[in-house]
Amino acid sequence: MIGGGALPCLIAVPRRINWTFVETFVALPLTSSGSTESIPSPGGRGDFGTVSIRASTLAAHCSLCYTCGLTEEQYPPATSSISAQPIRAQPIVPMKITIIFPFVLCLFLAIGTNSASGTNNAVGATSSASLPPNIILIIIDDLGWQCLSAFGNEDAQTPVLDRLAAEGTVFTNFYTTSPICSPARTAVTVGQYPYRWRITSFLAERQLNERRGMAQWLDPSAPTLPRMLQDAGYATGHFGKWHLGGQRDVGEAPLITEYGFDVSLTNFEGLGPRVLPLLNRFDGTEPRRYSLGSDRLGHPDEITWVDRNMVTPAFIDAALELIKQAQADGKPFYLNLWLDDVHTPLYPSAELRGDGSKRALYLGVLVEMDSQLAVLFDFIRGDETLRNNTLILFTSDNGHEHGAGSGGPLRESKGTLYEGGVRVPLIVWGDGLLAPEAKGRRNDTAIFQGLDFVPSLLTITGVAPPPGVMLDGEDFSAVLLGNAITQERQAPIFWRRPPDRPGPANNRWPDLALRDGAWKFLMQFDGSRPQLYNLDTDISESQNLASQHPDLVTKYRNLLNEWNATMPRDAGQPE
Repeated sequence: MIGGGALPCLIAVPRRINWTFVETFVALPLTSSGSTESIPSPGGRGDFGTVSIRASTLAAHCSLCYTCGLTEEQYPPATSSISAQPIRAQPIVPMKITIIFPFVLCLFLAIGTNSASGTNNAVGATSSASLPPNIILIIIDDLGWQCLSAFGNEDAQTPVLDRLAAEGTVFTNFYTTSPICSPARTAVTVGQYPYRWRITSFLAERQLNERRGMAQWLDPSAPTLPRMLQDAGYATGHFGKWHLGGQRDVGEAPLITEYGFDVSLTNFEGLGPRVLPLLNRFDGTEPRRYSLGSDRLGHPDEITWVDRNMVTPAFIDAALELIKQAQADGKPFYLNLWLDDVHTPLYPSAELRGDGSKRALYLGVLVEMDSQLAVLFDFIRGDETLRNNTLILFTSDNGHEHGAGSGGPLRESKGTLYEGGVRVPLIVWGDGLLAPEAKGRRNDTAIFQGLDFVPSLLTITGVAPPPGVMLDGEDFSAVLLGNAITQERQAPIFWRRPPDRPGPANNRWPDLALRDGAWKFLMQFDGSRPQLYNLDTDISESQNLASQHPDLVTKYRNLLNEWNATMPRDAGQPE
């Protein structure tokens, strides 16, 4: 292999993602150093989005013809990855045309084979599978930063998820875009700040939504990731809590399938087929139905009642059905597995109830959920094609509920902008997709958030967003796949508190916050009570350094005010 330097040739890449004919070309060097290089793809005339070309695919086809005259040892290594950031097309500079032309021919042979099978390989992927990567996004409800034993929980063991972490990458500086449910889920669905869609706290009954200045549901015209992938040929499914419309007394919300999902199965926070819990204390008393009004919405014949501790297996079974059907149809799949464990009400199996305290019941639910996930993970590992071409992302929608989960050293909990409310665990697993050195890695360096999932996963799957769609998230695909430890953010991470979470009357919680490198800054809407913390040395946010860095306070106050001014107001913000 050639180490470190660029091969003495250019790769000419056509504009169109289906590669049917060539309109515009852009030339970039291909390196074999194992670093991430850019190959642009269509985004508009002269503008390039993201496309995927696997170096291993190119090398495999080149070895069949040798047209360019390179020896086998000179081909790009099979583990090389290529990812892209949007760039402007540049004119091709003629150089060594005797090498350029045959190498381009080899590239078209490689691409043509993939196009014939209707595939579009993922950026950074090293799997030998012919389909784009499968994506499983697992979101747990109210799972705190230190709830898994892989993240330091000493009160309970989570061996199934610990194994996932040991085989993948653990990210400790990952954030949710909101400290509460619905807006956090909106962000990972559309890649935009949820405030833009007037979803700023949990969706509830109609009048409460109106009082808080919120929408009743996520606008189905929003640019959702599942719809983009569905349009690109993916099988898509949502299994688990939705909470983006169709709850309490809001029965006319769009069905989940209207957001780009082929199939769905949810709980009482959405419409369509549902699995609702029976609260069973396992003490001889009759189990109690728990629906929050869901059984009066939509079609009651689509509701199945099961014991609370068996809701997660129902969602997993439905997810496995989608996976098997996608395999039978020869399609890649994207699925949400959004489990409402470990959210209250907490009703684990009888043997896991402990002393019956809130903390004991939480740990019981956590341990049971962990064991139930083994069915899904073992199915993926047990199928070579799935194992080599499936990416699993495991995280939480927000911080832990006070008195149940734990954020360890982090300050406060769910609903606040302090670390305990917004910093959440993230595990990324992909046996055939992650860089070898990323497996078993604990990444304490990369700082990113749920908002970044959409652009990152679009890059990984080789799917471009619709024309005119502007995403707030940033592309961290190289970090997710382990081809980079970290990358510099183009903008800080911004937060606004939910309108119904002002905090105690005598000690209001911050209204706005941002994370910029090591610095975390929080303040009230009027700029008062500034708080500045260096999280590299003070993860507990205990030493306010605002008085020592007035220049940073001014800078961050201005940034927060400018950002918040671009967002629709809600009832939490004073006139």
